Amino acid sequence: MATKELRRLKIKKSIRGNISGTAERPRLTVFRSNKQIYAQVINDVQGKTLAWASSLKIAEKANKKEIAVKVGEMIAKNAQAAGIQYVVFDRNGYLYHGRIKELADAARNGGLKF
Repeated sequence: MATKELRRLKIKKSIRGNISGTAERPRLTVFRSNKQIYAQVINDVQGKTLAWASSLKIAEKANKKEIAVKVGEMIAKNAQAAGIQYVVFDRNGYLYHGRIKELADAARNGGLKF
């Protein structure tokens, strides 16, 4: 495995030791690949995904940060449709800048509180 990936997995393990999603405050987790970005709202107690959004559904061409903003808006809308207002943000070991920050800010602007 690459050194960057090992670093991210070490940070991820540390983060997941501290946060966990509950029914009252589920976990909003983000996964970022080279081409796509995904977000899920998860209740870790039951092990269920309550809402999700991904860039796979976005057909229009835009840069990666603009796509992340749209995914953030989609996850906020989907979570509120499921009755979720408060979440715990899990950046999944990624640094909090770029696409991760854009998605988080868009989810906040969409009405999620974390």
